[in-house]
Amino acid sequence: MKKYQLAAILLLPLLLSACAQLRDAGCPSATCAPCPKCPGAEPAVPAPPPAKPLQPARWEDLPGWTEDDLAAAWPAFQQSCRGLAGKPQWPAWRQACEAAKAVDAKSGAASTASIRRFFETQFQPYVAVNPDGNRDGLVTGYYEPLLAGARARGEKARFPLHGVPKDLLTIELGDVIPELKGKRVRGRLVGNKVVPYYSRADIVDHAKGTPPVLLWVDDPIELFFLQIQGSGRVKLPSGDMVRVGYADQNGHPYQSIGRVLIERGELLASEASMQGIQAWARANPAKLDELLNSNPSYVFFRELSPRLSPEEGPLGALGVPLLAERTIAIDPRAIPLGAPVFLATTRPNSEVPLRRLMMAQDTGGAIKGVVRADFFWGFGAEAGAQAGRMKQAGQMWVLLPPGAAPK
Repeated sequence: MKKYQLAAILLLPLLLSACAQLRDAGCPSATCAPCPKCPGAEPAVPAPPPAKPLQPARWEDLPGWTEDDLAAAWPAFQQSCRGLAGKPQWPAWRQACEAAKAVDAKSGAASTASIRRFFETQFQPYVAVNPDGNRDGLVTGYYEPLLAGARARGEKARFPLHGVPKDLLTIELGDVIPELKGKRVRGRLVGNKVVPYYSRADIVDHAKGTPPVLLWVDDPIELFFLQIQGSGRVKLPSGDMVRVGYADQNGHPYQSIGRVLIERGELLASEASMQGIQAWARANPAKLDELLNSNPSYVFFRELSPRLSPEEGPLGALGVPLLAERTIAIDPRAIPLGAPVFLATTRPNSEVPLRRLMMAQDTGGAIKGVVRADFFWGFGAEAGAQAGRMKQAGQMWVLLPPGAAPK
């Protein structure tokens, strides 16, 4: 029996007991069926049904569709086809991806005009809509950072970059309760009970758990932001580069340290960008550990294949290299992973329009909701400067072939 199956079995009585206690108290919970009557409650007014997340649209609804240089997005679309091949959703995408080969053969460089005809022939646009019917959402940015580090701990390289602990359990709740399909918890086994896994403070300050050390890096705040970005490169003293990517997480919810600094009066809201937080950290080294530990979440990494060339981006959740400024992270519960998405937003800290075709090839722990995207800016300091300033309003249109149309 696999560990997660054993843990799921052990967890089941806890879940059922918790539900029963909540119902006995006359109170509904987020994961259990609500009680028919709660003491002292007003008669419930039926809430309107949530809006469908993807609703049919017209090509002319996409602002800037005819002006975008679609040829710049073509390599990312080809990567989506490679990433989708062989997966359960592949039959719905096969025709479009096969037709894409003909576009290459006919046009050579795949001109923007021929690519536009391809999408308008093979795909249908759907506007992304939040449950409340609003079509506006949030677009943030991320990038692939560069850190200095070493294989062995040293005077400078003394902050561990951890791999996945052996005692970390990931439990798919849908295996126990079908209504919880798609939800999971992470924890560890103590005797015959599953308990939450260690928090960041436990792992960093008290060395709890069994996470292996992949590398040692020079800067704790850079390491913290590497955990937020999910992938990066570490330059060794020899000059060699090691690429690392997200492997797992400790199960604790992410808490924004920028928000903590604002609430404490340490930074203004306008100053709480990545760059502003980094500047605060360098000016307040004695306060840094306590600030970082206010976020209990902790990300574990894996070393990526050295076969990725320096010109290629990191591997996203689809398993293909990300293309700078043409790929986004999305919530796969709302937006199909691998799908083309036309994004209408503005450039970081400005009102200059940023309207272009992107590919949904990545996910992220903080990327939740229908109209929500994280814009991949690329590798290095300049990409980091753009990503750190980006917090823009935006709208999204998802392009889907007929076989993948939402039901």
